[in-house]
Amino acid sequence: MIQAKRVYEAPAAKDGYRVLIDRLWPRGLSKASAKVDLWLKDAAVSDELRRWYGHDPARWPEFRKRFLSELKKKPAALSMIKKLEAEHGTVTLLFGAKDARRSNATVLLELLNK
Repeated sequence: MIQAKRVYEAPAAKDGYRVLIDRLWPRGLSKASAKVDLWLKDAAVSDELRRWYGHDPARWPEFRKRFLSELKKKPAALSMIKKLEAEHGTVTLLFGAKDARRSNATVLLELLNK
């Protein structure tokens, strides 16, 4: 099972293997408290797209489309997540965005679950 949650939420045993999928380390969070097993920057949004989006809800549909296009060019990152799921059972994708419904994790989960 692959799931997602904000990296600022407390780690839990049910998280399984914890993978940070942001390009930048989350502000104000120590590496010890985050309990990240893997920082997979290859599955992150490009800097250019991240800056353009700026978490503007009006840009969500176009962001989703562009990020899906980026992800399709990163088969190794997608395969890595699937491999981790096979090895660990549960993988939790960690992200820093406040809006969980319009985050990079939402798009990545959508692609992985197809």
